[in-house]
Amino acid sequence: MRRLRQFIFILVAAVAAVAGAPRAEAAKDELVIGITQFPANFNPLIEAMLAKSYILAMATRPITSFDKDWALVCLLCTTLPTIENGLAEIEDLPPDHEGPYKKGVALTVSLHPEARWGDGTPVTSADVVFTWEVGRHPQSGVGNVEGFRRILRIDVQDDKTFTLHVDRLTFDYNSLNGLWLLPAHLEREAFRDPIEYRNRTTFDTDTTNPGLYFGPYRITAVESGSHVVLEPNPTWYGPKPHFKRIVVRAITNTAALEANLRSGAIDYVAGELGLTLDQALAFEKRNRAAFTFLYKAGLVYEHIDLNLDNPILKDRRVRQALLYGIDRETLVAQLFAGRQPVAHSSVNPLDWVVADDIPKYAHDPARAKALLDAAGWSRIEGGVRHNGQGERLALTLMTTAGNRARELVQQVLQSQWRKLGIDVRVRNEPARVFFGQTVSQRRFPAMAMFAWISSPESVPRTTLHSTMIPTQENNFAGQNYTGFKNAQVDALIDQIEVELDRAKRKQLWAELQRIYATELPALPLFFRANPYILPSWLKGVEPTGHQFPSTLRVEAWRAAP
Repeated sequence: MRRLRQFIFILVAAVAAVAGAPRAEAAKDELVIGITQFPANFNPLIEAMLAKSYILAMATRPITSFDKDWALVCLLCTTLPTIENGLAEIEDLPPDHEGPYKKGVALTVSLHPEARWGDGTPVTSADVVFTWEVGRHPQSGVGNVEGFRRILRIDVQDDKTFTLHVDRLTFDYNSLNGLWLLPAHLEREAFRDPIEYRNRTTFDTDTTNPGLYFGPYRITAVESGSHVVLEPNPTWYGPKPHFKRIVVRAITNTAALEANLRSGAIDYVAGELGLTLDQALAFEKRNRAAFTFLYKAGLVYEHIDLNLDNPILKDRRVRQALLYGIDRETLVAQLFAGRQPVAHSSVNPLDWVVADDIPKYAHDPARAKALLDAAGWSRIEGGVRHNGQGERLALTLMTTAGNRARELVQQVLQSQWRKLGIDVRVRNEPARVFFGQTVSQRRFPAMAMFAWISSPESVPRTTLHSTMIPTQENNFAGQNYTGFKNAQVDALIDQIEVELDRAKRKQLWAELQRIYATELPALPLFFRANPYILPSWLKGVEPTGHQFPSTLRVEAWRAAP
C-alpha cells in the first residue's frame, strides 16, 4: 500500500533514572510518540510516505477509509454512497467520451455539516473541486493522479453536497479513500504555477497554519528531522480529544528508539513505524510488566524494487536468479521467529484474492547459477561473475539507514548473493532522502528495499501500470518506481477494476499474481507484522493492519489507570 528518514537522534530524559519506568502521572495529558521516519513533506497528495500519513491522520481525514475491521466507512462524509441507498447511480457516459467504458457512476456525497478548517473557514464542496483540479493536473506532482483523472466532472449541489461523475463503474466504486482535501482558500495561490506547486504548497511553506487542518488535532510546531507537535483543534466537530499535546519524535535509529522507550523519554512506539519485530520480541521479555504489547499482522509488503532500466536487471533470468539465490524461509525464521511469512507476490495471504497456484522460488543456488550462466554471466574472476564484454555483475542495494532489521536483511542478502558471484554493494540513505527523492524519482541505480502498505483488495495500478512510471515530464507522478511495462498486466489491472463478479475477479487476480511472480519487477521478501508497544495507561489504540493508520481514530485515545 500506498507508501516509508534518518538522522541519528537520541533523546534521553534526565529524570528517567530507571530503565522502563513509565512517565510521570502529571504528564498524562501529553503523549510522546516515537517513530522511525520524518516526513519529506506535509502535503497529503504529494508522495506516499507512512510517516506523513501517520501524522496527518491526526489533523485531517479522507472522505472515506477502511476501519480496523477492514470495512469501508465515512470519515468526512455523512453517508456512504451506495447503489442500494440511491446515492450512487450507474449512468451512461457522454457519446463523445474517449475512454473504453460506456457506463460510469455518479456519487452524491455530503460533507459533515460542522467540518471547518482550523482557521474557522468551512470545509466545503469548493475544497473538493479545487483538490480535484490539483489532483488531475498532469504536472502537479500528485502521486495518485489516475484516481483524479477518472472524475469527469463535479456537480456542486450546495456548500456541503456534491456529485462526482466517474468514468467507470468499479467494484470499489464508492471508495473515496484518496480524497484528502486541500484548503482552497490557502492553496489556490500556491497552485498558480502547477509545476512549482510541490515546492510552494502551504503545507510546507507554513506547516503550522491552522487553516490546513480540520481533524481533532492541528500541527502547531515542526522541527525538521526531529519532531512534530500537535494540539487540539478548536474547530473539530467530533468527540473532544483527550490529550492536550501530542509530540511525534523521529528517532530514526531503531536501537536509539528502544533506548528512548526504556528511559521514559517517549511514551509509545508507533506500531506502524516503530521497532522491528525481533527488537519488540526481545524488549517484551525484559519489560512485559510496564507495557502492553500488540502484534498486528497486516498488508505490509517488504520487498526490493528493481530498477528495470538497469541493463543487468532488464534480463528476467537475472531477476529470477536473485530470488532463487536467497533463503527467505531461514531468514524470517532466524530474524523474526517465523512470525512474518515469506511473500510470493505482492498480495498478502490475509487478502481474499490471494492465489496459491503461482511460481514460487525456494532457495535453489544451483538453479540461480544456471540462470546467470544462461544470461551470459558465466565467467568468474576474483569471485565475481563477468559477461562476455568483461563487465562485472555488480549491483547496489539501498534502503532506509538506521533500520536495524533492514540492515540485517541486507547483510544476509549480500552474503548469499556473493556466493553466486554477484557483487552487491550496500548504500543506505535517511528515509527522508530515500523516499523523498531517490525512490520517488527513480534515482536508485539497481535495488531499493522498502515496504508497500496497502488496503484490502488494493488494485496495484499506481505501482504496476505502465502509465504510472514517474518521469521528469509528469513531475514524478505515479509509483511504478521499477519502470515495469507489461501490456498484459495493464489489461488485467483495467479488467479487475471493473469486474463486479467476485469469482471472475479472483481469477483475474490470480493471473496478475502469476505474471508478477514470473516477471519479478520486484523481489518479494516477506509480509510484516507490526509490533505496538504501549504504556499500560494508554487506551483506545486500535491497529488496523492496512495502509490507513491507527491515528485516524486518535480522538478515542486516552490515558486511563
